[in-house]
Amino acid sequence: MLTDTTTGRPGSVEEINAAVALHVRALRTGRGWSLDELSGRSSVSKGMLVQIEAARTNPSVGTLARIADAFGVTVARLLQPANDRSVHLSDIQDAPVLWRGGRGGMGRLLRGLSDPDFVELWDWRFAPYERFESEDHQPGTREMVHVLVGEIVVTVDGADHVVQAGQTLDFRGDRTHVYRNETDSPTRFVMVVAIPPGEFDRRMPRQR
Repeated sequence: MLTDTTTGRPGSVEEINAAVALHVRALRTGRGWSLDELSGRSSVSKGMLVQIEAARTNPSVGTLARIADAFGVTVARLLQPANDRSVHLSDIQDAPVLWRGGRGGMGRLLRGLSDPDFVELWDWRFAPYERFESEDHQPGTREMVHVLVGEIVVTVDGADHVVQAGQTLDFRGDRTHVYRNETDSPTRFVMVVAIPPGEFDRRMPRQR
């Protein structure tokens, strides 16, 4: 969920939900899609889409990722303020928290680019023994993880990869993957997600 409930500054839940509502509605109507069409392409229920477009719900990062994939844009594109600028300097405290673990960890979307390439930059912090299960993304998506503190286990297609501080893991994000901190110490890493351009219809069979 978009769990940063601080108000009165950039990145508040109210502002984020309003931006998501604006962009989802504009992207959908700009393509001439009905709510049923977007629901089919994204595998997000029509009822949830109605709530999102009315800014009456707090969608999870997984839901946002499915909608973004359907449009062929980044999650950051859905969060982008209407008055976004060509040069952008932001503080980490203003970055939206899109995931919060049960033990105190969090995932922040620091920034995203939609032109000319689709790239997202994330900051992730895992408390001991926290995990995050990520769905497979749009075909051709790649993720790069660089561990700053501690170590993280990344499971891709059932295979475990231990990434320690100072190491970088590059893998295909269009496979099911899981992040786990299996140690007694906190873990922090930065993640870059590179997404190929083009819309993604989840009703279509995937090419492996």
